[in-house]
Amino acid sequence: MTPYPTNRRTARRPVRRTAGVVLLTTATLLAGAASALAGPSTSGASATASSPVAASGASELSETTRLTDRRSLVVGDRAYAMGDESGLYPAAGWHIRGEMGGFWSQPIKLLDGIWFGLDGNWLGKQVPAAKYTSGHGYSRIDYSGAVNVRRTDFVPDGIRATLVGLTLRSSTAKTVKLDVDAHSELMQPYPWGWTKPTAAEANLPDTGAFSDGALRFREQGTPSYPNATAHDYAAFVGSSLRPTGHQLGADHRGPQSPAVMCPADGTTPARCDDSLVGKGTGGRLTYDVPLAAGQSKTIWFAVAGSDQGSRAAEREYGKALSNPDKLLRAKTAARQQVDAQSAVDLPGDRLLQQSVEWSKQNLADSVQEARNLQIRDVNEGKDYPAPVGTVPTARWFGAGFPDYPWLFATDGEYTAFAAVAAGQFDTVKEHLRALRDVSDLLNNRSGKVAHEVTPTGDVYFGSNQSAGNTDETVKFPSTVALLWRWTGDNKFRDEMYDFSVRNLQYIYKTLDKDSDGWPEGLANVERAGMGVEKLDSTVYLARGLRDLADLAASKHDTKVQQWATGRADDLESKFEAQWWVAAAKGYADSVDNPTDPANDNTPIFQRHWIGVTPMEAVLTRPGQTSPLASAEHAKTALDQRETSCYTGEFGLYHTGTGPTSADGGNRGDSCDSVVSTVQSERAMFGLNTSIMAVAEGNFGRLGTMQQQRYTTANARIQLDPSVWETPGAMPEIAPSPDSPANIGRPFYDRSMTLQAWGAYGILWPVVHQQLGVDPDLGHGRIAVVPQLPEGQQKVAGSNIRVGRGAVDVSARLTGKALSTEVTAKGVGAALTVGAVLPTGAKVHSVTVDGHAAQYKLVTTSRGTEVHVAARGARTLLTITLK
Repeated sequence: MTPYPTNRRTARRPVRRTAGVVLLTTATLLAGAASALAGPSTSGASATASSPVAASGASELSETTRLTDRRSLVVGDRAYAMGDESGLYPAAGWHIRGEMGGFWSQPIKLLDGIWFGLDGNWLGKQVPAAKYTSGHGYSRIDYSGAVNVRRTDFVPDGIRATLVGLTLRSSTAKTVKLDVDAHSELMQPYPWGWTKPTAAEANLPDTGAFSDGALRFREQGTPSYPNATAHDYAAFVGSSLRPTGHQLGADHRGPQSPAVMCPADGTTPARCDDSLVGKGTGGRLTYDVPLAAGQSKTIWFAVAGSDQGSRAAEREYGKALSNPDKLLRAKTAARQQVDAQSAVDLPGDRLLQQSVEWSKQNLADSVQEARNLQIRDVNEGKDYPAPVGTVPTARWFGAGFPDYPWLFATDGEYTAFAAVAAGQFDTVKEHLRALRDVSDLLNNRSGKVAHEVTPTGDVYFGSNQSAGNTDETVKFPSTVALLWRWTGDNKFRDEMYDFSVRNLQYIYKTLDKDSDGWPEGLANVERAGMGVEKLDSTVYLARGLRDLADLAASKHDTKVQQWATGRADDLESKFEAQWWVAAAKGYADSVDNPTDPANDNTPIFQRHWIGVTPMEAVLTRPGQTSPLASAEHAKTALDQRETSCYTGEFGLYHTGTGPTSADGGNRGDSCDSVVSTVQSERAMFGLNTSIMAVAEGNFGRLGTMQQQRYTTANARIQLDPSVWETPGAMPEIAPSPDSPANIGRPFYDRSMTLQAWGAYGILWPVVHQQLGVDPDLGHGRIAVVPQLPEGQQKVAGSNIRVGRGAVDVSARLTGKALSTEVTAKGVGAALTVGAVLPTGAKVHSVTVDGHAAQYKLVTTSRGTEVHVAARGARTLLTITLK
């Protein structure tokens, strides 16, 4: 099951939005009370004086309109929190309808929300929010009233807690009565609303207490269904400031009391506060906060918890409140390091440059970790067996928030390309380890890769009995090879090698029953009428075989190398004849394999986005790398996908349109003459658009109506204030003709506000294709061969991590001089420097560091490349064109 929920596919018109937005490319992080709220700070024994220290130069994106309609998000590796941008907490998400927002620490939810009231007026309601700001690793909300308030949220990494800082400032001396409401909802992310057992059966009633200045919530017991286990969940809420009073009760949701219950189905009411399966309880803490005239005071609050009982939750709570300012400095410093890696300068495309910046942060925001995962096959929600084993620790790129922040194979494999380009190697390694560990337990070492794993260890889909995971299984060796090439980490290669071999052996043993070489089973697209053999699985198998052969050769495993190479040769030799559909100007989405041998291997063309994968996947052969698609067919297919039948304002459709379609006839398009058997789906996913951007780049198509069209589309849904929902976050789906904009939909009926794999279509095209960074450190070499996008005179990048070192790259076109400057720092590999010549250009002369140099002209899918061997740490290649 790919993360394309059925209820995301209803055909509704998108909602147009207006925005009043401030873009801050250089802004204060939290500006201390003196700078943020225009007054000096005062110290207090129980409150942190001043707001957290500003991080100079941190980028921010701010929004001022429709804040109650937009989702906020702060994430750390052990906790995260989602509400709206006014500081309220509408019920959100659909896996457990209305329960996927609030405060979480994998593998449990802690709270529905936390609310703040000043002198009887609730922030976000009686005191409206004026501005919401997304920063690198934090968020901020500004309120204006009798007392000015700045709220800052962040999640310190390594701690199971979210911190919320309130900075208060009054023009006159006064004592403010501050009420803090919290409502618990201690529960697991699985079972879901429609599974057996259900979330309602799994969720037990919470209890509340007050002790040592904090609210303490707990859920203990054993659900009644078979194979359920005893649990002890706990959450703490409080501050280092001592409360003057407290209350306990069933409600306590600030201005959202009494709670409006979410419907079991449908979309009325459009906004609600709790789910029908909720069994939480609440409490209130009251504080008296003295404020001096014109001075500011910050009070930190913590929401902490654990699935290991009250004592463990108390430890996390203590860590969070020990020194919040220091923790925030550490958080922002870590994010500055993320920002410093793969820093780019794109003067011809500043929007894309900013998208690179925020995409790196999106990846860092996606990292999640859980402990003691009890692995069990729940068979798409139909079963709940005893666990087959335990994975002690798993760390991964969460697929999407709020409904997919767990371990996926397909998401992680695409996201890995973005992550290596961003220098985030460690999480890629950890993601792959987690997939291997879960899959081997689940599938008894068959080699099949699990698809969807919740932080509890419940595997929704991906066991040996499942029909799918073909594409994810064949992609795994390629992801290992990708990481190995960028790092040269032979130890990691060796760690993953056995599993990678078993991946592809499983395919041929189990999923090629007719021995025709095309793998069977489900893949990325699961739509009616598809044949049993899917295009994307075939494409990624071809790539996986070549990558496995490369890994085997490096290990001197001749047997596996020859086996994989032979399989790859056979597949590639007959690929075009089998899969190309001339009348469609593209590749078949699937191949039917009926019982009648006379009709075997009939191509089926339905216009799904996977038709682009033959151009997107690059195969590494000895001495050559190139996409699977032939150059002739690639041009035809990419030209076709650029038409209005396939591409909309914000990218590539999931399923394109044609002269006739299953949904009722002619849409007015006449791109081809093939009658489709399925309804078009004009929904533009960030992944689909990424696939197209990468495919264009593989063939050197960097024109304004080619790759730039798709990189701009993904950048806009992340950064364009007329499009975004959460500033700076790449969403799962763009506003589309068949998928309305999230901001106009109920919070429990939205696609993801942050989906990691969209970064693939930003970071990989810029770092790997435009800047041309192409490491092969497993073989002790690296090439840097940039290609300037159409209409641009410069692209540059610095601190691009490769192995234990980094490279800086700058490519320019000045008149007839095309130059590439590369500085390699601690790379320790043979370096080739080059450039892709502009279309039709010829070489007049080549110099390196001002001296005439020997060079090679190499014909690739990108075009004609000039290559020279670098001899020092810094190389300046200058090509004078005729």
